[in-house]
Amino acid sequence: MRALFIVNPQATTTTTRTREVIVGALAAELDVTVVETAYRDHASELARKAAADGFELVLSLGGDGTVNEVVNGLLATPDDLPRPRYAVIPGGSANVFIRSLGVPGDPVEATGTVLEAIRAGREREINLGRISSDQDDRYFTFCAGFGWDADVVQQVEHERAQGRRATPALYAEVAVKLFFRGDIRDPSLRVSAGGPPRDGVYFALVTNTTPWTYAGALPLQPTPASRFELGLDAFALTNSSHALTGWVLSQMLFPKGLPAIGEGYLTWHDLDSLEISSSHPRAFQIDGEYLGDREQVNFHSIPKALRIIC
Repeated sequence: MRALFIVNPQATTTTTRTREVIVGALAAELDVTVVETAYRDHASELARKAAADGFELVLSLGGDGTVNEVVNGLLATPDDLPRPRYAVIPGGSANVFIRSLGVPGDPVEATGTVLEAIRAGREREINLGRISSDQDDRYFTFCAGFGWDADVVQQVEHERAQGRRATPALYAEVAVKLFFRGDIRDPSLRVSAGGPPRDGVYFALVTNTTPWTYAGALPLQPTPASRFELGLDAFALTNSSHALTGWVLSQMLFPKGLPAIGEGYLTWHDLDSLEISSSHPRAFQIDGEYLGDREQVNFHSIPKALRIIC
């Protein structure tokens, strides 16, 4: 099988030696071509060309940002060409998508799992989320966020540019700092998800699976019923008091996740589409990547959009 292996050399949790071990294992069973990414969206460009270049499989080593780029590239495969299948090997700090698939968090162990799946012909089709606005038309794999979490992502990207590593501790530090500074106390969001629109929302998430993210090894689950095989779920924070927000976040850490009904928030389950808008531009992210400020975004569930080997 001809395989394209897209490697992010800046992946935060792998070393040169680890990458050499992984490439050696893949090359023993696949006709593999290795390409390192050199700039933002390079992985998307490589994945988009994979079918035309004769590759049957695309693999990637990197974090959730690399995964998002590859997925968007694969979904742009020309209609007259067979879209390659996809396999993921974790190399980032959170690896939410990869861990949600049940792939091991250790990159070498994950490589073994992928090779076993290839030998067994084991794969699955998953749904994706799609966003559209005046500025966007792209897919996300596990979440999109308006407000607080996007502010956190933006600030972490700034910290990384200053030389800090994107660790779970850094995300937690930034989230707490923004929370107590009062940055989330902006009820400018409106969620329209069938029925009357809900105004006065401080922070909104759209998820394609659970969890939303991880606090180290602990999953945060605002929408615990969300699944790759269903439509989109959504969460909206409608009260920003310190006490209530802290309680809501603590409930997300329980094994069963946040209850579907409770004080200070709203949830929606298995949606084909929804819209989130704001009375002024707010920070927006997909799959942990800051996209900029937005005032309105439409969300759609795309059934069986991607074939994954895992």
